[in-house]
Amino acid sequence: MKTVHLIPIVSLAALFSCKNNTKQDNTAETPIEETPVVTEVVTPKTYAEISIAQGGEWIDGSRGHKEYINSTGFKNVSELTVPKEHTDHSWYIRYEGPGWESNKVGYRLYLDWRNAIDIYGKVTDTLELYRVGQNGFDSYHEMSDWGMDILKAGKSMGIGSIGRYVNNEVLHFNTVEETTAKVENTPEQSMVYVNYKGWETAGKTIDLKSTLSIKPDSRITKHTIQTSEALEGICTGIVDHKVGLIKSENTEGDWAYIATYGEQTLVPDQLGMALFYKKDTVESLKEGKDDHLVIFKPDTAPVSFYFLAAWEKEKNGITNEADFLSYINQKLTELNNNDTL
Repeated sequence: MKTVHLIPIVSLAALFSCKNNTKQDNTAETPIEETPVVTEVVTPKTYAEISIAQGGEWIDGSRGHKEYINSTGFKNVSELTVPKEHTDHSWYIRYEGPGWESNKVGYRLYLDWRNAIDIYGKVTDTLELYRVGQNGFDSYHEMSDWGMDILKAGKSMGIGSIGRYVNNEVLHFNTVEETTAKVENTPEQSMVYVNYKGWETAGKTIDLKSTLSIKPDSRITKHTIQTSEALEGICTGIVDHKVGLIKSENTEGDWAYIATYGEQTLVPDQLGMALFYKKDTVESLKEGKDDHLVIFKPDTAPVSFYFLAAWEKEKNGITNEADFLSYINQKLTELNNNDTL
């Protein structure tokens, strides 16, 4: 999606013709030539945002926690320190957290104790997050002309989010001293940065940094995490909707994946999800109560992994399991050849 503009530039020689012309003659003036210069304006193919309610007030709500009511609308901000009052269904952050998208798919992070990542399936190839949730807080759960929220995350981590696996249980972000989020958009990619200060789980308190990024024409989110302390049990995963787990069969190379494919959307219809991890960063794969889990080795160095969603209603998308497996195996080959996607 590109727009080309032609801008005429007058020859510099013509600017000095009057000063240098000291004689009168009958010679015809040389016509001024206009040289068209092509400039290229590229329409963005990725976008990230955080949008908060304004003009309202916090009250004690019917769900047993504070709720933000009587707002006059939403405004986008580049950075946000999450208010102490904010939790799930408190109506303060539009669609409950930051969102990021390409021209193929969208994602959002619940910026509360759940800390799950959800999927926006799109039937368009344009950017749509700016209008999601503007016509009713929960409206994105119904099909619209752009698509809809397609994943039921429930008590899981959704796809590609972070938790801590302790005593056969995934611990979420129930106790955090402070959470801050920031978004950034460039022509090359869009990014969401989240810093969790004082995340407490099972008697341990750490800080965790999370960076999520997406590139144009891609379904893939790169997720890089870093902890302030080498802590056992830091994990990610894919929600388990009982369609079966697929593991990469190619044992060669530094990268591997777990994936699911089947009828696992709110519609319901076909959805493929995959998570790519570097083998030497992972301690084990496990089946949790709600998730297929990838558990990382304790480390304070940054760890990167990738996840993606492919919905059958996506424009010119993947509509069957065979094509989905071919697609993720191709991405695995790219990772093993280049160490990046």
